[in-house]
Amino acid sequence: MTSSPAGQLRSIAIGVTDLDAAERFYTGTWHLDTVARTGDAVYLRGTGSFHHILSLHRGAQPDVRNLTFSVASAGDLAAIASRTPGAGGTVLSGPAPLDEPGGGTAVVIADPQGRILRFVHGDERHAAADAGRDVRKDAPVRITHAVFNSADVAVAQQFFEEALGFRLSDRTRVMAFMRCNSDHHSIALADAGSNTLNHIAFVMPDLDAVMRGAGRMSDAGWPIEWGVGRHGPGNNVFAYFVGPDDFVIEYTADVLQVDDSYKAGAPSDWTWPPGRFDQWGVSKPPSDRIKQAQKKIRFIEQTN
Repeated sequence: MTSSPAGQLRSIAIGVTDLDAAERFYTGTWHLDTVARTGDAVYLRGTGSFHHILSLHRGAQPDVRNLTFSVASAGDLAAIASRTPGAGGTVLSGPAPLDEPGGGTAVVIADPQGRILRFVHGDERHAAADAGRDVRKDAPVRITHAVFNSADVAVAQQFFEEALGFRLSDRTRVMAFMRCNSDHHSIALADAGSNTLNHIAFVMPDLDAVMRGAGRMSDAGWPIEWGVGRHGPGNNVFAYFVGPDDFVIEYTADVLQVDDSYKAGAPSDWTWPPGRFDQWGVSKPPSDRIKQAQKKIRFIEQTN
């Protein structure tokens, strides 16, 4: 497959209004593990090798601080830094050492719509033996994608393609699915009136883990807001929830793996009969609550 310097989606940093409560939820109910703490932040890992996949930061309001990709080489960092300005983005810092748990050397940029993206090389990984430790079978492995609402999808798509080497996997009536590795998409861009977070997707080991996780969430008082079902683009199984501070979070599995031979679909390729909301035809429509939550979480403003 054609290489992208962006590598693989590693983690997302979010601001939360009650740090202790958020940590209890993401460890006790969502099934991540705390791997590090600082004075105002908690770093959580999945069952995979990344040092952390989610960091929680104490804040006055919920927000997205940054999205981080783990890249293969220092050369990829240099390529991203050199290509970003010409594609309409801003280099905020780096390459420079990253002063947080997990470390590494990072380039930090802002895309044309103000989202802060970080690209890290040499960050700490958990050993293979540790990654295979005795873990819960219904725990997330890693983050597989994030979906951004975009006031201008064409502008965002062009930036991800020109600066970061993403490719379009599929275009539906409301969303552009973008890939930077064999996962069908690591980023999706949703047509919307503002530039906000739509949701974060955590990949589970398999369908059974999605179902067990969904049952555990429901038992704990966090109802399924959309699903369980199977998407069209990406072919992934899904179950959506609205978590603390109204972050929309997804359990998913069976994400389609693609290569350069994959032909991007157009909106006409992704339509359902009236009343159907997934491939299987079993999912109820998204709840009103999730529709509102998918619009409200903003990104912090960039700083040079």
